[in-house]
Amino acid sequence: MARLQIDAVSKKFGADYAVREVNLDIADGEFLVLLGPSGCGKSTLLRMIAGLEQPSEGRILLDGNDITDEVPQRRDLAMVFQSYALYPHLSVAKNIGFPLRARRRPRAQIAQRVSEVAATLELSALLERRPAALSGGQRQRVALARAMVRDPGAFLMDEPLSNLDAKLRSATRGELIALHRRLGATFLYVTHDQVEAMTMATRIALLNGGQIEQVGTPEELYDRPRTAFVAGFLGSPPMNLFPAQVVSQDGALRVRTEGIDVALGIDAELPADTEVLAGIRPERLRIDPTGTAVRGRITMVENLGSEELVHVSAGDVELCVRATRPAGVAVGEDIALRTDPADIHLFDKASGLRLTWQEPETAAVQDAVAVSVA
Repeated sequence: MARLQIDAVSKKFGADYAVREVNLDIADGEFLVLLGPSGCGKSTLLRMIAGLEQPSEGRILLDGNDITDEVPQRRDLAMVFQSYALYPHLSVAKNIGFPLRARRRPRAQIAQRVSEVAATLELSALLERRPAALSGGQRQRVALARAMVRDPGAFLMDEPLSNLDAKLRSATRGELIALHRRLGATFLYVTHDQVEAMTMATRIALLNGGQIEQVGTPEELYDRPRTAFVAGFLGSPPMNLFPAQVVSQDGALRVRTEGIDVALGIDAELPADTEVLAGIRPERLRIDPTGTAVRGRITMVENLGSEELVHVSAGDVELCVRATRPAGVAVGEDIALRTDPADIHLFDKASGLRLTWQEPETAAVQDAVAVSVA
């Protein structure tokens, strides 16, 4: 069990920052996922925590103790690599017991511990095999068992499922979730796969360009993204994002651009139109012949089995609608869509930060509403 604290950690390679001033507090027993696109710095950050890279700036603390300069073997952390890193000439039992042999533990203790961990991960029948005789999923479990065998304070996992096929990846995700619940240990998990992050994490830290865009539960990042980057990264398909204006009409605010006119459900007046980046998730757009929020033309329909993705061109804006199959529409048809005011996300056009609308604090304020960056 362990609490990990990342205090203003940065890593430079030459003049360029791979990680810049990252602050994270990972609670004891938490399953935190470092998520982000390739090259965003998530693996570099994990390697610094493991001691495989030295931070250029900042500190790393484990249960309040500064381990920034500790060698990897003296950190109470276990690393699970993407490539499994199993010894091909050793049996499964010897691969699992290797960390204990390196610490010169008694043979009887090693055998007992290997047996316990193998039983937990359903590897008991495979102990005499070598890695070449195992499937990808079995090798992954052996790598996990080797990490578990010495009861580390925290598990560090660098895209451990990326080499598995889709079916096995799904099954192994379930195994990891169940393992975390059984052990109650701290898991720090790196992935670029948002499905893994959304299904496994208690919290997600989404990185972009070496910096954290947002930290929160999967629900918080999906339902209330702090930036347009978070909104566009999470979701498959991602949120529809398009430039628009917030305008006042008959004492109410609306989001408007060519082909799109959506009420915000806010009674207010603006002294001038406000340029924004607006967003609507595909599942929050609904096909409705009487709808007035969006009017456009269907450019493509994708069949996903139980669902269809309907691509719509509304003026200069390309939108995606997630609908239950059959949606009853065809390419080339005109289409009308509706959405609810609560489903509209607004972001600052320049910075990409989320916008919120606030009532003025006093009646003396001239503007009926004020826009602020969340």
